[in-house]
Amino acid sequence: MAILAMRVLGDPILRETCRAVEHFDAKLERFAQDLLEAMSHYKGVGVAANQLGVSEQIFVYDDDGEPKWLVNPAIADLDGEEEIDEGCLSIPGLYFPTKRATRLQVTGFDLAGHPIEFVAEDFLARIMQHETDHLAGMLYIDRLDEDVRREAMREIRDLDLSANQG
Repeated sequence: MAILAMRVLGDPILRETCRAVEHFDAKLERFAQDLLEAMSHYKGVGVAANQLGVSEQIFVYDDDGEPKWLVNPAIADLDGEEEIDEGCLSIPGLYFPTKRATRLQVTGFDLAGHPIEFVAEDFLARIMQHETDHLAGMLYIDRLDEDVRREAMREIRDLDLSANQG
């Protein structure tokens, strides 16, 4: 099966709010495998559906060597704060200091439609925030401090992101 192309900054789907998944079926299972293959191919720790051109609320992530999917995710009760360099497969090669909560509550569903609820801390909390931002049409650069964002946009303009598509 061909790896789906990673959408990069400038693609309008990255700025869309994704719609909730309503059908937990074989089509969702197939797309979940596409997400996993893309995450592995692009060497990421997470991939959201809209990064592959599908405007639905699902992402795959791997913080511990065991990939998992989260459908219709929500995060709440954000606590703590840490600022470390963060990157994104849709803005390849660039990393900027990004503030994120260090602990939060996650709810959603697995691929079969069963409810999931857990507390995410540290790196996992960062992944949850990054991927749920994608599903809300946000990128990590939207969360940068003003001066850092200005520098990020300057560096992004210097890149030819269209060369990374396909």
